[in-house]
Amino acid sequence: MINENKEARWYVVHTYTGYENKVKTNLEKIIDNRGLSDVIMDVKIPVEVVIETTASGEQKQVEHKIYPSYVIVKMIMTDATWHIVRNTTGVTGFVGPGSAPVALTEKEVESLGLGTPYEAASKFAVGNNVKITGGPMAGFSGTVAAISPDNKKITVNASVFGRETPVELDANCIELEKI
Repeated sequence: MINENKEARWYVVHTYTGYENKVKTNLEKIIDNRGLSDVIMDVKIPVEVVIETTASGEQKQVEHKIYPSYVIVKMIMTDATWHIVRNTTGVTGFVGPGSAPVALTEKEVESLGLGTPYEAASKFAVGNNVKITGGPMAGFSGTVAAISPDNKKITVNASVFGRETPVELDANCIELEKI
């Protein structure tokens, strides 16, 4: 039996190679279909944005998985949630000794940038001028157009090649622009 702690923690889930996105999508569908968002809060695939030069000399931003074959899940660990995640197609198991999952420490969570981006959304308001600091649109500036009711996503109208383009981002991917 799993030690049932009622506090949500981040856990590392091992997947088959190349199945990270499929596992994330499948888990999100299961969470939505079964109404489990109160016990399995978030699923992330840590990525970094790298600028690569193509054969023609053109530079483009490309996302690379920082930890291939791993997905990070924020959840309240119970027998039921363990079973749901463990039996998702593409999952081989949790990281930890034997079949006992080990939660990430606060330091590990912070180093992965998983901290508390949702609380950070409250420091933004519609109309704020912001700079995008993460994701494929990093470096662009824009204006906050909307904030989701759950503070999980912020829509920014970014100025791209002279056109306003709406971009949905996590709060930890933007910062208030200094005037």
